[in-house]
Amino acid sequence: MGQILFIINEGPYGSERAYNALRLAGALAGKEGQGVRVFLMADAVACAKSGQKVPEGYYNVQLMLGKVLRHGELALCGTCMDARGLAESEVLEGARRSTLAELAAWTADADKVLVF
Repeated sequence: MGQILFIINEGPYGSERAYNALRLAGALAGKEGQGVRVFLMADAVACAKSGQKVPEGYYNVQLMLGKVLRHGELALCGTCMDARGLAESEVLEGARRSTLAELAAWTADADKVLVF
């Protein structure tokens, strides 16, 4: 089984980097034998904020992360969460606070690393 790591740095809305990363991660997560891990850093930790409400017809990264969570792993940089005042109780169920040490381990284990 191949393992792909997505490292996302951009916030959920504004640019479409997080959107495009999550589109690809979701498509790959649904493939048989494909492991997907997503690590959110910097402003991207806001992608995992629960309770997002967006205008009708606009993409919702919270829903997009749901597919990743069903088939893969999602971790958030704890230092980045602290810097933005994001508590663990405010993130999606299944998402978890993590560390740079875990990101290093995931990077070493990955067959491919994609950075957005």
